[in-house]
Amino acid sequence: MMRIRPMNRRERAVTGEVRVGTSTKQLVRRVAPKHIIVIRHRDIDEMAATAIIAAKVKAVINAEPSMTGRYPITGAKLLLDAGIPIVDIDPNDFERFADGMEVTIQNGGIRTKDGGFLAACRPFTMDDWVRLSAEAERNLGRQLNDFIDNTLQYAGREKEFVIRPLPLPPLSTPIEGRHVLIVVRGVGYKEDLQAIREYIEDYRPVLIGVDGGADALLECGFRPHMIVGDMDSVTDEALLSGAEIVVHAYPDGTAPGLARARSVGLERVHLVPAPGTSEDIAMLIAYERQAELIVTLGAHSHMIDFLQKGRPGMASTMLVRMKIGAKLIDAKGVSKLYNRPPKLRQLWILPAAALFPLGMLGLIHPGFRRVADLLWLYVKLSMS
Repeated sequence: MMRIRPMNRRERAVTGEVRVGTSTKQLVRRVAPKHIIVIRHRDIDEMAATAIIAAKVKAVINAEPSMTGRYPITGAKLLLDAGIPIVDIDPNDFERFADGMEVTIQNGGIRTKDGGFLAACRPFTMDDWVRLSAEAERNLGRQLNDFIDNTLQYAGREKEFVIRPLPLPPLSTPIEGRHVLIVVRGVGYKEDLQAIREYIEDYRPVLIGVDGGADALLECGFRPHMIVGDMDSVTDEALLSGAEIVVHAYPDGTAPGLARARSVGLERVHLVPAPGTSEDIAMLIAYERQAELIVTLGAHSHMIDFLQKGRPGMASTMLVRMKIGAKLIDAKGVSKLYNRPPKLRQLWILPAAALFPLGMLGLIHPGFRRVADLLWLYVKLSMS
């Protein structure tokens, strides 16, 4: 049961219209700066915090602990640094809130517009973050031990999924012999995409967006060729962009993403039932279709990444990366290693600059005019 804090008369009241959602990444699409959001989000991660900050909401009411101290995480700190207050409420009070309600948060309580009491709340402060961060560091060894145990346990169960070729539907996107760029909307995706823009323009890889990764591509001016995932975080715009749609289903064939795709009128949708993550499926599609090189951007790769996604292990991802590793590279490696070769028109800048003074001299001194004419004829013959 949430206890009301002793009254602090200097505490600033926050009033706003409520928007409620159990999925933070979906909720932020329909909020405005006037809104207070009510969420169920244990251990607010950096990506969620970044999206909330971008939405410029007034406050966050969380029906789960905003930070538990199980592992290091920075989401709550980012919100506080951005001036967005966070209050945690009892999970049982979540159902008391509805879209459109106007509420005021002050003095350890949340009240309706007419003053009716809704729920007790506890502000999450920077002191809380410092204390729980220290606790998380102490817990890291135990978390790592549990994560390794889970990964190895499920690796034994899921190895057949990786050893055998992935049964694929008849896909129309040509992949064989080409580079493939798989984009996940992770932290810093815009900067990473910008860093490899020249690589994309020069090599024209097949662009695969994993769920919201398709929107990341569109935001940066690229059109995805294929979208893979359960479609829980992809916008209508991306679904209707002309990309080939591959819905990742559970091994038993259950596919929540199918209804999502059909809701926007898409009939030609492929289904791939398989364990693992949608990132795993995207990488296996590229590999099984004989891609020359597979570049990943924003993909989950370490324990904190997976814990933030609610996954206690990374068995399938470890196995997939073991299988395709010879063709796999991270986008950060591409940005550091790739240097665009100069184009032909760029190579003519230097000789043109050198010839410019001679041309001007030819205009001034008739003796140089014939030499300039011969040089210009040479340049034209060389470019033809």
